Amino acid sequence: MFKTRLLSGIVLVILAIILIVTGGDVLLFSTYIISCIGMFELYRIFKIEKSLLAYFSYAALLVFYCSLRWQFLDDKMLLFMGYMIMLMFVYVLSYPKYRAKQLMASFFGLFYVGVMLSYVYQIRTLNNGLYLAFLIFLCSWGCDTCAYCVGILIGKHKMAPKLSPKKSIEGAVGGVAGAALLTALYCTILRQQMGTDVKEICILSAIAAVAGLISMVGDLCASAIKRNYDIKDYGHLIPGHGGILDRFDSMIITAPIIYYLSYYFLT
Repeated sequence: MFKTRLLSGIVLVILAIILIVTGGDVLLFSTYIISCIGMFELYRIFKIEKSLLAYFSYAALLVFYCSLRWQFLDDKMLLFMGYMIMLMFVYVLSYPKYRAKQLMASFFGLFYVGVMLSYVYQIRTLNNGLYLAFLIFLCSWGCDTCAYCVGILIGKHKMAPKLSPKKSIEGAVGGVAGAALLTALYCTILRQQMGTDVKEICILSAIAAVAGLISMVGDLCASAIKRNYDIKDYGHLIPGHGGILDRFDSMIITAPIIYYLSYYFLT
């Protein structure tokens, strides 16, 4: 199992590097596909993965991604309002086929997975986007690794004992500190390419600390959903890791945080 997990992890890292470096339409299309798979995994829990509710969600996400590419929607709230109204049409006209929780799950899935993951692409479009995009992986995966190591070494106080008994407060602090230090090291090494000064490196390290902290919330949120519905993994697409949501759960919430903090503090 460890060998399988390691090999899958290496492949994921290589694919991530290729997609981020390539950027453009390749990254946009890939992010859309990954988002749809993640939504499918989430919808499967609520038994709507092949329903009209899901199909409208996949279609609405496609329009959203196209609007990111061609900028034809100045106010994207129009899209989401139209999408919500269509879901309501489906819910009412097919009543009692769908439950209220399924209607809400479809709306939640579009935002939680599809829209939030789109910030991987949106970060890439920022100034220094090539380098900032890697912070998503550095903060989420780096924070997770550092938290695990520190937790194993000195972890004593449980952070969420009922939800994740192995996670400790010490590990969380180590994860946040690790994300900040890794980002500082990363930005220092690439200082010339990024054109950053000491102040900007400090800002990026602070952003990484915030993103690292919130990434743990994303991880625990995904775990809570699984516990609520008594499942081990969201899927089996990635050998040794589970599904898209099992591997990208922390990135889902980290990407928009890094995007907005970088946008407001560095542009």
